[in-house]
Amino acid sequence: MIGSHSWSAVKLDLYGFKFYTLHVLGKPWSMPNFIKPPKVSRLPDIVTVEEAQALFAATRTLSYRVFYFTLYSLGLRLSEGLALTVADIDAVRHRVHIRDSKGNRDRFVPLPEATLDVLRRFWQTHHNPELLFPNRLGGLKGAHLARTPLDRGGVQKTLHHVAQACGLKKRSLRTAFATAMPPI
Repeated sequence: MIGSHSWSAVKLDLYGFKFYTLHVLGKPWSMPNFIKPPKVSRLPDIVTVEEAQALFAATRTLSYRVFYFTLYSLGLRLSEGLALTVADIDAVRHRVHIRDSKGNRDRFVPLPEATLDVLRRFWQTHHNPELLFPNRLGGLKGAHLARTPLDRGGVQKTLHHVAQACGLKKRSLRTAFATAMPPI
């Protein structure tokens, strides 16, 4: 026992232990075989279908509502959704081309009919030839001329406010997709 602590309760700083071994004890340093505790992996806090529907209904701005629905229904990361272009939507094969995803990889994700319908109706409001979610700086009249997607900060801030208003403390629409969406 050291003071009122047992050895198992003492946390050692590896560099401090090395310094002590080399300079105080005067012994050569050899890395001890410490047993590392297993990493704890927690299950994600998942948004239920009902919570997602409440979040969509509470989102007043159409572009954000469609964007959140698209992220949720396709299981996309925020950056993947912002990078979507009109050309990425393959309505014939019912799939979406996700470019430069995590690890700089491309992938295809299934495109549910409901999401395709929502995206088609949304495109009819802005007619941007390239961007699926053009920025809102020029308003609806200037959306067809936008060269950049929705503002990442604005999307996050709005999602945070809407989630708070709905009483949601869960953070990820993406992780909800894997468990909530029925198979196509």
